[in-house]
Amino acid sequence: MRIGIQASYSGGFQETAAEIRDLESAGLDLAAVAEVYTFDAVSQLGYLAAVTERVELLSAIFPIYSRTPALTAMTAAGLDFVSGGRFTLGLGASGPQVIEGWHGVPYDAPLQRTREVVEICRQVWRRERLDHQGKKYTVPLPPEQGTGLGKPLKLINTPVRDRIPVMLAALGPKNVELAAEIADAWEPIFFVPEKAASVWGDSLSAGKARRDAALGDLQVITGVPVAIGDDVESLLEFVRPALALYIGGMGARGKNFYNDLAVRYGYEAEAKTIQDLYLDGKKDEAAAAVPSSWSRRRR
Repeated sequence: MRIGIQASYSGGFQETAAEIRDLESAGLDLAAVAEVYTFDAVSQLGYLAAVTERVELLSAIFPIYSRTPALTAMTAAGLDFVSGGRFTLGLGASGPQVIEGWHGVPYDAPLQRTREVVEICRQVWRRERLDHQGKKYTVPLPPEQGTGLGKPLKLINTPVRDRIPVMLAALGPKNVELAAEIADAWEPIFFVPEKAASVWGDSLSAGKARRDAALGDLQVITGVPVAIGDDVESLLEFVRPALALYIGGMGARGKNFYNDLAVRYGYEAEAKTIQDLYLDGKKDEAAAAVPSSWSRRRR
């Protein structure tokens, strides 16, 4: 088991970086930086690479839609270089509200796109000439879609590693199956160990059945909120607003992956109440509606 920290993406990054640097000396193993509709994560990961020496760095996550596959590969190789081989490429599909509302591109075929992005990244890191003929990405671009001057190229620089670890953030059955098949690591959210097998067991088994043995065992990276104090019950209240944000507000009605997960955990009625309250602007009431049993499981 390794201990990590998720950098806040709402501000105060220099203060967070200083904290990560101090925690590194105390034994911190991993620092993750998210990328939503915020400052980009690449500049912050580069900053962390410069001010740390040992801690592993993780993008958690780069949305697959916001960069071309080749740029994703270049970025990962660059971050691995400046960190001295300490970078893990965390990827995910994000959601349609962010991808279409912020990046202005269609949220389509997330599974196929994820598979092809990972294939292209690994080809680039091996410094092969990039020639990919996929269902969603064709590189070089076919002549009828451009000038016809495109040609297969290979990365000029030699990466620190030709196999940078890839982590996939996945919640749905097919996404988790894909992660178990092709990724070095899997990032679930709101992980409840005693329910993991019933929620994700079949998907993990199906993916691992097709897994290349060269990948090794699938690693699991998941966030757990931590609060220290004597009054446990009051500390649980720190967890509820974050759960309400995701279950209630991170997506539309009928298209909220976190709400779907709460339902799969057995909280169908509660998930509906939390979402209705949150989307109606009653955020405090939504937080209060988060079951204490869920909060306790995440201690």
